[in-house]
Amino acid sequence: MHSDVRIDRDALRDRLDRATAHLDPPFAAVDLTAFDANADALTERAAGKPVRVASKSVRCRDLITRALSRPGWHGVMAYTVREANWLVRAGVSNDVLVAYPSADRAALAELTGDNKLAEAVTLMVDSLEQLDLVDAVAPPEKRAPVRVCLDLDASWRPARGRLHIGVRRSPIHSADDAGTLAARVAARRGFRLVGLMSYEAQIAGLGDEPPGQALRGMAIRALQRRSYPELTARRGAAVAAVREHADLAFVNGGGTGSVAATSADPAVTEITAGSGLYGPTLFDGYRAWRPVPAAFFALTVVRRPAPAVATVLGGGWIASGPAHQSRLPEPWLPAGLRLIGSEGAGEVQTPLTGTAADRLSIGDRVWFRHAKAGELSEHVNELHLIEGDRVVATVPSYRGEGQAFL
Repeated sequence: MHSDVRIDRDALRDRLDRATAHLDPPFAAVDLTAFDANADALTERAAGKPVRVASKSVRCRDLITRALSRPGWHGVMAYTVREANWLVRAGVSNDVLVAYPSADRAALAELTGDNKLAEAVTLMVDSLEQLDLVDAVAPPEKRAPVRVCLDLDASWRPARGRLHIGVRRSPIHSADDAGTLAARVAARRGFRLVGLMSYEAQIAGLGDEPPGQALRGMAIRALQRRSYPELTARRGAAVAAVREHADLAFVNGGGTGSVAATSADPAVTEITAGSGLYGPTLFDGYRAWRPVPAAFFALTVVRRPAPAVATVLGGGWIASGPAHQSRLPEPWLPAGLRLIGSEGAGEVQTPLTGTAADRLSIGDRVWFRHAKAGELSEHVNELHLIEGDRVVATVPSYRGEGQAFL
């Protein structure tokens, strides 16, 4: 079911406008009713396995804490060591898995110099060189053991490896690769191998029903049907190989786009999700489950340069990834607006056209949805939290707390 089918967009626009009538755009808002509903839907899809919050997709301490307060959520997946240290010190979580390897010597020094951080933060590794770097920052005899997690490459490599379908992350692809590295990590002084992670981007991060692209959707679904059984078998074998050398505390997998499928893998003990809390536009292209849009940003109409054209101030909040139309923000309320192909979303102004444009006047606001989730917070210092037709709290984003981790 498309997100639009479940939402009276006119009523939503009226409610958001009433709640924020005292605010001047640009600003961002989160509908807490939708946020909470999405959080509960994700844990239901996880079928009893705990869900770890992907902080990259939220980037607001208050909302990360809100998700963690709900049944079924436990732990954070951070995107840098510096961020992980900050979240632990702030009391957000005592279980933070860093999703990517790090060469941030200052952050590693902070981690290894504090027993509380060392007990709470788990580093991601896929090579011995990353362990060497930690040892260079703090020799093993001068620190508490550092928790580490192996990153298993989840990409699909058919045709005897001549094709690579998925993202390029870890060099650890086979069960033999994982077992060999696990043995060497387990033998290293100053490290504790506690986890294995694999992110199946070709399934979790690839919408299988892209709007207006029926043939592409069919191809993606065929790819995913073949990729998933291969990963399930390989991941199970890798976990078994690693367990010969370490008592794993967790096996992490998935993302918002694959929660139900990944939770069905018996080797996986926990799921990661984050984007589904906000419901950005990229997830409108998924068939299995589409979150309710919960995060929006508002811009003001400042020009009427031609009939059927209304121009808002700002708007160039482009998402990361391949340079493609799917990374552009979407003018969503009122319904019936679209970007102009020759201009797109501009840094200082964005012209909009469509059936609703003629009904907009100078000073009216247009509500946009970001293509991704947490990247919205890189553009604002605060998020206005809405319940019903009231702003019930205004909380800082990472940026608003002076934190820019990447």
